[in-house]
Amino acid sequence: MRGPHNLWRLIRTLATMERTGAIGVVLEAVEAPRGVRVAARILGRPFKWLGLKGDPALPPVTRALTALGPAYIKFGQILSTRPDIVGDELSNQLKYLQDQLPPFPVETAKAMFAAELGVSVDEVFSEFSEPVAAASIAQVHKARLISTGEDVAVKVLRPNIERAFRTDLDAFYFAARWIEILAPFSRRLRPVDVIAHFEGVVKGELDLRLESSAAAEFAANTEKDEGIVVPRPNWALSGRTVMTIGWAEGIGLNELEAIDDAGIDRAVLGRRVLTLFLNHALRDGFFHGDMHQGNLKVALNGDLVVYDFGIMGRIDEYTRRVYAEILMGFIHKDYRRVAEVHFEAGYVPPDRDIDEFARALRAVGEPIFGMDASRISMARLLAYLFEVTERFGMETRTELILLQRTMVVVEGVARSLDSHLNMWEVAKPVVEGYIRSNVGPQAVLRDLAKTARVLARFGPKLPALAEAQLIRAGNPAVQNRPPLRSSLGPWLTAAGAAIFLSGVLVGWLI
Repeated sequence: MRGPHNLWRLIRTLATMERTGAIGVVLEAVEAPRGVRVAARILGRPFKWLGLKGDPALPPVTRALTALGPAYIKFGQILSTRPDIVGDELSNQLKYLQDQLPPFPVETAKAMFAAELGVSVDEVFSEFSEPVAAASIAQVHKARLISTGEDVAVKVLRPNIERAFRTDLDAFYFAARWIEILAPFSRRLRPVDVIAHFEGVVKGELDLRLESSAAAEFAANTEKDEGIVVPRPNWALSGRTVMTIGWAEGIGLNELEAIDDAGIDRAVLGRRVLTLFLNHALRDGFFHGDMHQGNLKVALNGDLVVYDFGIMGRIDEYTRRVYAEILMGFIHKDYRRVAEVHFEAGYVPPDRDIDEFARALRAVGEPIFGMDASRISMARLLAYLFEVTERFGMETRTELILLQRTMVVVEGVARSLDSHLNMWEVAKPVVEGYIRSNVGPQAVLRDLAKTARVLARFGPKLPALAEAQLIRAGNPAVQNRPPLRSSLGPWLTAAGAAIFLSGVLVGWLI
């Protein structure tokens, strides 16, 4: 329930951060202004005794997030990939949240497997291990199928995880609504819509049937890609709370020394992570939305192994083209074109000055180029970018939240492998290839062909629709009646124009 009782949850969050010592560490890591630090400490200290104690053996921030629950842990996982924002020390501490959380008993996992699938673990597997990884939502066991001898990973949701997430989400909704009330300037960021988007993502993670479907689709899309391995799900042994998928052997991307000992070139691997993500986002419009080190391995031959498909992103073709043009504009330092794309897509209100916006974008992009990536402060760049969006009244685009967040995470993973990696240099060939194929004459031809196919499907209905419209136009007695479809006239006009253009194009080609 999203009522005032959630105020208690928010107070306890701040109290837990204060009691564990996490608040000071976080504010120091993000270089928060002195005023913010003082305000946070003043508000937190009176309630310190209400905070959760957490595990004293853990570092302060990790201790606080694990005590607060799964939604907070998910946030910590994102920060763990950004040493350029929170610093190397805090980033390394937060990597604990990726796959090293306290597991629940193996007997509980076996009981949940039997309850979900109606068959016991011993009937299906010759081996079933203790947990090999435990994250915020589920844990994984390695098992061996009796029927084929194949090694598989069995993922089991944590008991009562849905209730835990619901508690956190209710508090987030409560906070978002009060932020909109108390800080009207924040409404353009649409905090409630952002939480709603996060809720939708989380619900997808809490139904492992959806994850199995995502894994199968992602495997099909990447089947011909070089340098990537995607395990496939076993549908017969998967359900809402349990998923069985092929076992993927490899070295975790957070085990840098092991990667070096295996003779794998980390610079090449970092480029591969970023290149594959951009290919999937632009080419397929379907990408892995949780690409932190805990969900990635590298095989001994250098192939990237991807797993955990609970969070996947999907963007439509138009948004992909906009995204590609924005990236291309930054790559070529054509800030005017970047600004135009933002206006054309409706990301910036039309009453704003496009030249001023282009100048602000230049101030964001120029520090990146010509500078060694290890010297770029992503925290300062993000802070300035936030100022730009506020100044020009840009609203948060909820359909792009996951894409933008994943881009930040992926760049963080790539730079953890190679601190000198420059995202823009790696992105350039991928984006240029997409632009050549999808923005220009080839794209126009494909769009017209798709339009013709859509019209062909509605072909049998067109005569009747046209006849009804003509009868209505020629009969004054029925002109004042509400039309059967208020948009019929414009629809027919658009359909006629599309048919005409397609006909002209076909005739020209012939």
